[in-house]
Amino acid sequence: NQIGETKNFTFTVEPLKNTGVSDVKAVIRSKGIAYDQSLEIVDYPHIERQIRLKNAATHVRNLDVQVPQIKMAYLQGSGDEIPNNLRDIGMSVDELDVNHINLEVLKKYNVLMLGIRAYNTLDRLSYLQSDLFKFVEQGGVMIVQYNVNRGLVTENIAPLTLKLGRDRISEENAALEILAPGHPVFNTPNKISQQDFDHWVQERGLYFADSWDPKFTALLKGNDTAESPKSGILLVGDYGKGKYIYTGISFFRQLPAGVPGAYRLLMNLLALGED
Repeated sequence: NQIGETKNFTFTVEPLKNTGVSDVKAVIRSKGIAYDQSLEIVDYPHIERQIRLKNAATHVRNLDVQVPQIKMAYLQGSGDEIPNNLRDIGMSVDELDVNHINLEVLKKYNVLMLGIRAYNTLDRLSYLQSDLFKFVEQGGVMIVQYNVNRGLVTENIAPLTLKLGRDRISEENAALEILAPGHPVFNTPNKISQQDFDHWVQERGLYFADSWDPKFTALLKGNDTAESPKSGILLVGDYGKGKYIYTGISFFRQLPAGVPGAYRLLMNLLALGED
């Protein structure tokens, strides 16, 4: 073989029969030598070029999750991988262009989910609020993920009174209390238990709501060690025939990491849009 030569190989990997995690490793043997590392080049204008060798391996996780039957649209904010993560479990997700959104477009969908920091990065959202809120009023479900409370393109990010704060839970294993165990978000289509909050990564969430309209239902409460409890983590509010949801839960970290409980909880939020 010549230096720099490349070859493509196709492998079939069987999924696990039971819920669990497996490691998949890539190993090439040539002339008695095993090669099991991948090369990553980190090269940006503001730092010195670096070369990193790491094990050529990944985790494969088999999820026990029920997926709702909905038509879903996603509007990216500052950028995350959630649409691809949802496609990985068989969902169909249309990513919309903020410049081509109106009420007629939204009527095609049951659920509209906004990516992280959408109200910090998409100026045009300040002109679309009327259409977005009518979508909810007419029966749609709108899910807004975390936004930084400074630099919002509009202060009125919800059809009901909602103010964002700076509260967060940085401990990924911090206890979370389910405040409304009978709510559909904890029961349909996946039954949520405390086990669903195990094995989260990096944090629970950030930029929780600070104050909100009584029509919102606060669903979770928790806090970092030695800090006061926070209950603006996940709010669901009825507006007209639909529902508006604000959440600071860091789904954008949990889904790429394959955290089962985060997938199950998000599926239940999306299921609020089922016919």
